[in-house]
Amino acid sequence: MTINQLSIFLENRSGTLTKVLDILKETGIQIIASTIADTAQYGILRIICSEPRRAYNELEKGGVAVALSDVFAIELDNKPGQAADTIKLFSDQDISIIYMYSFLFHGKGILIFRTDNTDEAREVILKAHLHSVAEGELSDWE
Repeated sequence: MTINQLSIFLENRSGTLTKVLDILKETGIQIIASTIADTAQYGILRIICSEPRRAYNELEKGGVAVALSDVFAIELDNKPGQAADTIKLFSDQDISIIYMYSFLFHGKGILIFRTDNTDEAREVILKAHLHSVAEGELSDWE
């Protein structure tokens, strides 16, 4: 019900993002979605990619500070309000969304998020019959 996400800690200086992207390029790993949150001194690059475990190993080998974590990925119809309706299901159960980002994939919206209560979030997904995207479904990027 969850997929793997890479979280990469980057110093806010020239070349640190390039190093990460070059490692992924050289190993043939496709980035499917990414987002960067920054502070004055560092950024956190979050990536959904074609081979997260191999990407983790390659980045770690390259001296990159990286973590592998589980996040939820929910498929939505590409219509206005779908994300709002979906997130409301969680907030109605008093489940906080820690962070979220989204992207389009084969004409569908994909909502990536992490909550403060994974077990209860799973229950919401099951009860609401939400389509939880499996990691293999996202590796077909063509």
